[in-house]
Parts: sequence; C-alpha cells; structure tokens
Amino acid sequence: MLTTLLSLPTVIAFDVDSTGSLLLGYDGSGIRQIHQVTADGSWRALTALDDPARSARFVPESRQVVVEHDSGGDERGQLSLLDLDDTSGPDELPVLSPLVLDPAHFHHLVDARPGRIFYTTNRRNEVDFDLIVLDLASGDETVLYDGGGYLSSAHVSPDERLVAIALAGGPGNSVQLLLVDVIARTVTELTSYDEPTYQEAPSWLPDSSGFVISTDQGRDRLALRRYEVGTATWTDLLVDDKHDLSGWVCPDGEHLLVGTTDDGVVTLALHRLADAAFVADLDLPANGCAARQHIAPDPLWSSDGGYALINHSSPISPLAVFRYTRETGAVAAVRIPDSPALPEGLTHPESHRVTSFDGEQVPVFVYRPIGGGNGSAVVWVHGGPEMMALRNWNPVATALTAEGHTVIVPNVRGSATYGKRWYSLDDKELRLDSVKDLAAIHDWLPSIDVDPGRTALWGGSYGGYMVLAGLAFQPERWAAGVDIVGIASLVTFLENTSAYRRVAREREYGVLAEDREFLEAASPLNRVDDIRAPLFVIHGANDPRVPLSEAEQIVEALTKRDVPCQLLVYPDEGHGLAKRGNRLDAYPRAFAFLREQLSS
Repeated sequence: MLTTLLSLPTVIAFDVDSTGSLLLGYDGSGIRQIHQVTADGSWRALTALDDPARSARFVPESRQVVVEHDSGGDERGQLSLLDLDDTSGPDELPVLSPLVLDPAHFHHLVDARPGRIFYTTNRRNEVDFDLIVLDLASGDETVLYDGGGYLSSAHVSPDERLVAIALAGGPGNSVQLLLVDVIARTVTELTSYDEPTYQEAPSWLPDSSGFVISTDQGRDRLALRRYEVGTATWTDLLVDDKHDLSGWVCPDGEHLLVGTTDDGVVTLALHRLADAAFVADLDLPANGCAARQHIAPDPLWSSDGGYALINHSSPISPLAVFRYTRETGAVAAVRIPDSPALPEGLTHPESHRVTSFDGEQVPVFVYRPIGGGNGSAVVWVHGGPEMMALRNWNPVATALTAEGHTVIVPNVRGSATYGKRWYSLDDKELRLDSVKDLAAIHDWLPSIDVDPGRTALWGGSYGGYMVLAGLAFQPERWAAGVDIVGIASLVTFLENTSAYRRVAREREYGVLAEDREFLEAASPLNRVDDIRAPLFVIHGANDPRVPLSEAEQIVEALTKRDVPCQLLVYPDEGHGLAKRGNRLDAYPRAFAFLREQLSS
C-alpha cells in the first residue's frame, strides 16, 4: 500500500485571477509543477522544473506569471517570469525567464501587483531579510524595509500604500508586527519585539483602512483582532477561549472566513465582518484540516469575493482544492485529471490524552492498524518544535498502519494549537520535558493494546531530534528509530545552520554564547554511548536548515560503537524528501527496517 499512497497526487492553490483562472501546484508527475486551470475547468501545465515549484502568482492586468523555485531543495528561492501566451518551450510550455537570479541567497515571493512584484531577500548580509518591490518594465528595485530581522511574511495593502510585516520576535515562537508606510517611508511597531505573542498573517480590509489578524496577544488562544490604521487602535473581533481562530477578510468588505482549530481539526465558517456574527458553516469533508500556514497556502478569495479557494486534506483524503461559493454556500472540489482511486480501509484517528510526568495532559492521535495489528507501534513526532500534528493527509503514517503497526501521533509540549501556555512549556531549559512526554506515552501504550517492547520512534527535523533524544535519554524504552533530517547536537546545529536560521532558532533552543552548557547536555550526540536501538537516517544533501553533518556525525558515532545504523543521503533534496521518486526509494527501505526491528 505504501507505493499506492505515495503515488496519490496532491494539489494546492496559489492564486486566482479576475477571469477565474487558477494557479495550482500539482505533483501528478512526481514533482510539483505550476498548472493553470481556466474558468471552464481546462488544465494546462506551465512548468517542467527539475525541483518542486515553491509558489506562483498571476501578474494582474497582464498575461504573465511569476514563479518561485529553488535547486535541489536548497530553499534559495529564485524568481522567474513566464508568458501565458508563450508556447515556444519544450512540449509547448512557456519559457521561464529569470527575473531575480542569485543562487547564493534566498528570495521569497510576497505578492504581484500590476507591473510589479514584491519579494523578500537576505542578500544584503545573509542574516536579515529585506522587502523589495521590483518594477517589471524597468527592472528598477526599491527597498521598502531593511530594518533587520527574520522577516517571515509581508502583506501589501490593496492600495499598496502600506505593508504589514511579520518578524521573528525575541521570545520563542513570538512574532513582531510592523507597519511600513511605503509613501512616507516610515516603520511603526504595532507589537513589541520582546512581547511573547504569536500572530498569523494579517488580512487587509478592501479599503486598506485596517486589517484583521489572528493573535494570542494578552491571552492563551489565538483570537481575531482588528486594527484601524487611521486611529492606530485595536479591537477584539472574535474570541474563543478554548480554540485557536484564524480569519480571512472577504473582498466584498462585509464578510469574513473564520477558521477554528479543535484538536487537529480545522473547520471554516462564514461570519459578518462588522460584528463577527456567524452566518454559515462551510460544508467541507468532515474531520479534516482546512490548510493553515506552514501546511499549505491560506484560503484565497476571488477579487470580487464571490468565491474562495480552500486547500484541504484529511487522514483519508489527499490535499485538494475546494471552491466555496459564498452566495449559495456550495463547496465543490476542483477536478484533478486522472486521479486514481483511494485505497479501501483508510480511517480517522482516535483522540486521547496521556498523563505526563508532571500531570500535564499530552494530546495524542492514535491510528489503528488496517486489517488488524500485530502489537507493534510507531510513535510519529512532528517537527517545529512549535508546529503541530493535525488531522491532515499523511500517507507514510497511513502506510505504517497497513503494515500492522499502531501509529501514535502526539502533540508533545511545545506544540502549537493548544494554547500559548502549552507551546511555551519546552522553551530553552525546558527542552527535555518534551522528551519526558515521550516516556509517558511509551508507558501508556499497554492501555491501547500495544507492546511497548516493540515500539519505534519516527520523526523529521525537530521530530528527528526527538527520535534521537528518545533513544539517547530513554534507551530502555525504544526498539528502533527513524530519523529524517534530524538534529543530533543542538550546539553543532546552531553553529552550522544557515546564518538567518541561527538567529531565529536560538530564541527557541538557547543562545550559544549564553546557554552552551545546557545545549550540550540536551544534545543526543553527547549521550551516544547510551544509545543501543538500531537507527535509520534519511537526509537531503542540500538541507539549509539542519545540515547534513548532523546526520553524518550521529551515524559515525553509532557505527564506531557497533550500533546498527543506516544512512540514506539524497543529493537533490533539502529539508525532507519532496520528490516522489526519492520517497519511493527511501520509505520502503525504512519500512523494511522497521519490519525487521519490530517483528515479534
């Protein structure tokens, strides 16, 4: 079943223009390419890149599209332009013309407006990201912001006079909000750098008089607040003390899409903008996840607000695009060409709470084996750490259940969507408390008919760190580990990661100059003598976040100690496996490894 699940295509929406044409990312070929879907439903491929396309936007009032792409997963986004009327390339595809080309640095597409594009780049000093506007006719660039910091996102007002900028703040998982006046060339702090506040992307009002933003400023949960530019005032728009809320303003100026996250499920509803009064729920597939930031692009409204495009998936359905018509409430999936049928027997997970060492309750999803289990289990730990496990499409976890394993997916302390208090419980010197959550989950396994002696850890990125930490700090508990682009040493990770990443990650893990002793103590590499469980490691050679050296040093150390260990390195990948061909090579081998290590 693994090959079947990994071969199922996914699609995400990047943009919609005034004619109703869509720009979609579609990976039917095994590598995500940009496709245009016209208003009549006709599909046309626009790119044939060697690596997955990162994003794309229509250039309004033109027949042009700007595409962000990188090389080998290195995340150094480059920007190219294509003409929708061009058929001169191979297979009559448009030819990509370089627009912003500097492979040594990162460039991320922010927005496209008539005759110009906005993007961010770290080319000034490799650490700080600046905001640039590029005139497509003249090629002239204007710097709109170069005040320093890790600029995670920027949001241009409809009249282009203002830009709301989100910067990494001082405390872990915090986001500082700035307002750039493009005309006056001023920058206003809307929230403090030192404030322990997380906020998602602001959504501008159509008249540019203000925006709606999801923020946990002054509270535990993300609430919707409204900012008025003219008076520089904030007001609460919609608050739910038990759930995180997100919001996207409709271009009609009268409505608002509201996303509610509840234990991994993200639902959407239409509200009135003026008073946030509920209008209607969106009839999306049940028990799934309307995309949040970091998972897939947010919902996209059409220019007139008549409909919205929603990226959605669930544990039983791959990522797809749905069109929501506001007037009728109808929700329909955008048709994918030649989409294969889903395998039978896919199920939704159970939700549990596990009591940890200090009485905290750890949210856990349990995916039961398809067709009956054999008593073995895999604990799948998400990355981040301030990310989250949602009830979205996870073909590898589903395939593990088809192998007979019970799959346990926790949101250990430090995870988002369960409140500010919860995501702050693993900051800096509290790091190993999240590892203790894994021990509590292990000890709880008999209550769900799992053999704790036949249980492995699986995780990627920070989840890979958790795999290695579990094997190092709790060697008696775990039978095996699968580490994908994971951190072996917090010290060498911070020393060798990309310069811009180091500044952002030190606020979460600890500052090398101040916290080195703790960082050493919390590093699995320094407890390598205690590791005895076999380990399977996967890494991309071009990873700009967690360098390949992290994988190489843990494998070298374990090999010297005769601990069974395998390392797969993919020369055309970065922070994870983005290409289907590489996934179809790596994951069957990881499955065979687990089959051997967890056999009864």
